[in-house]
Amino acid sequence: MPIYLPIAELSVDLFFLLGIGAAIGFISGLFGVGGGFLLTPMLLFAGVPAPVAVASVTAQVVASSTSGALSYFRRGAMDIKMGAYLVLGGVFGSALGVWIFGILSALGQLDLFLSLGYLVLLGSIGALMFAESVRTILRSGREKPAVRRRLPGQAPWVQRLPMRTRFRKSQLYISIIPVVMIGFSIGVIGALLGIGGGFVLVPALVYILRVPGKVVVGTSLLHLLAVMAVTCFLHALQTQSVDTLLAFCLMVGSVAGAQFGASAGQHLPGERLRVLLALLILAIAIRFGLGLVIAPADPFTLTQLGFGEA
Repeated sequence: MPIYLPIAELSVDLFFLLGIGAAIGFISGLFGVGGGFLLTPMLLFAGVPAPVAVASVTAQVVASSTSGALSYFRRGAMDIKMGAYLVLGGVFGSALGVWIFGILSALGQLDLFLSLGYLVLLGSIGALMFAESVRTILRSGREKPAVRRRLPGQAPWVQRLPMRTRFRKSQLYISIIPVVMIGFSIGVIGALLGIGGGFVLVPALVYILRVPGKVVVGTSLLHLLAVMAVTCFLHALQTQSVDTLLAFCLMVGSVAGAQFGASAGQHLPGERLRVLLALLILAIAIRFGLGLVIAPADPFTLTQLGFGEA
């Protein structure tokens, strides 16, 4: 059943889009991660133009993260004050990211940048995650369970920064500078690559700022929801590349797939889940790497430089 995507300017089978959304939703529910860093590459591999894929996924991320953010807010597991500073930095970061995105699109270098960006980002994160998970599995197989060690203290440079304020929900008294800068960095990455950035933001909050685990996910979701909403609006305003029909089809599929993924994830140990996720991330990074070195089947094509221009 083909449907026409007006912004992407191509016809795609409806069940194919629902299937991609369901698969990403299943993976998100199975591993407990956002699917933006997987969904955007899948759309690119399926032939969706890069500007449309990146911008439309931001709309899908906003819709899919709303229910989770509301749930954490109702349970009081969210640091609103820290989230506000993260969002402040994220909004400026997303504005910069969308501006760079438009320049790369006009120069015809967006596809190359996305391939390099995903190769470096996913390759490094996947390799680190795989190594850590394998070490954990090997240790658990030959050692007795050890007493859980406390996380290391905040980075020394964080403790020396000025403009400190108290985050009562997180029980921290730290400078707002690293908080804003972390939000800014995630905002730039999200706008350029079409990802929420939660799989980068959560470790940064835990290991750099020492945000307690009981509020870190809810605070991350608040940042994700607000910054991706701003990013989606900026993409729609400046690049006109948000395809709402594409985003809606992906949302329908991902909501259904997430339920099955969450159920399946309860039957697998956490270490093995992380190994599987790391292998999946590495596979996508390798796919981008191969695309950079293997010559296309049709190297001569006509494309319009400057997306959205007449």
